[in-house]
Amino acid sequence: MRDTVFKRALSALPIGEEVRIEGPMGSFTLHNNTSRPAVLLAGGIGIAPFLSILSYAASERLRHPIFLFYANRYLEDAAFMDALWKLGEVNPRFRFIPTFTRIPNNYRGWKGETGHFSPEMFSTHVGSLRGPIFYLAGPPTIVGGACRMLCQAGVDQDDIRTEEFAGY
Repeated sequence: MRDTVFKRALSALPIGEEVRIEGPMGSFTLHNNTSRPAVLLAGGIGIAPFLSILSYAASERLRHPIFLFYANRYLEDAAFMDALWKLGEVNPRFRFIPTFTRIPNNYRGWKGETGHFSPEMFSTHVGSLRGPIFYLAGPPTIVGGACRMLCQAGVDQDDIRTEEFAGY
C-alpha cells in the first residue's frame, strides 16, 4: 500500500472501530446518445467508477459502443481484471484495452498494450478521436495529462468528462 494520508488514518484506527463513508456523489455517468462511443480512460484506482458504469451498461444492455483503456504500472497492480474481461464477454459493445507502463513487451506472455495513453493508442482501437465522449478517472496527474493530450489531439473539451482521485 502506498503511504497516503487516507491510508495512514485508516491504519491508525483500532480494530473494530466504526467509520462512516459518504458517497458516491456527483454525476459521472454515461451520456444518453448511444450513437456516440464512450471512451473510458482509467488510471489505477480510477477504475472504480468505470466498473460500476460497465456493469450497469451490461445489465441494462445499453447500446453504447464502449472502450475502456486501463493503465497501471504493472500487471500485478491492476484491480478487477477478471471482472473486466468477463464484462467484455457479456457485452458485445464493450472493448477492454489494458496497458501497463512499466513492463516490457511480452512480460509474462503479455501481448497487449504497453506504455502510457497516447492519441495513437486510442486511434488504433477507437478510430477517430472526434465523435466519442471521453471519460477520465484516476490520480490528478494522469487525468490532467490525458485531458491535455486529448485537447492537443483535437478533441473538443466539451467531449471530455473527468473525475480525479487524490489522497487515497
